[in-house]
Amino acid sequence: MPAGRPRTIIDKDQFEKLCGLQCSLDEIAGWFRCSPDTIENWCKREYKENFSDIYKKFAVGGKISLRRYQFKLAEKHPNMAIWLGKQYLGQKDTPDVDDPEALKRAKEILGGIESAIN
Repeated sequence: MPAGRPRTIIDKDQFEKLCGLQCSLDEIAGWFRCSPDTIENWCKREYKENFSDIYKKFAVGGKISLRRYQFKLAEKHPNMAIWLGKQYLGQKDTPDVDDPEALKRAKEILGGIESAIN
C-alpha cells in the first residue's frame, strides 16, 4: 500500500474547457479543490509539458469563441461595431487632418454654422 494521500482526480475535459474560458492557474486549482502545484504536476504527468504551455494551447479556442461572439454582437449593437472598427480597422473618433485644403473647407463650414446661429 503506497504512503500518502490519494492523487486528486482532475478531469481532462473539464481542465481543457477551463483553460478555454481563460481561467487562471489559481482558479483551475480552486475548481478541482487542490493546489496550483498539483495542477502543475498533473500537467507534467498528463501532457508532458508545464501548465503555461498547455494553457496557451487550450486558451486559443476560448479567444476564438469570444471573438466570434463579439462580431455577432456587432451586428445588433453599434457600440460593439465601433469598438471592433477601432481595434481591427484602425478607425478613430477624430480623423487625421493633414490636408490643408480640407482643413480650410472645414473652417469655412464651421464659420457658416456660427453665422447662422448668431
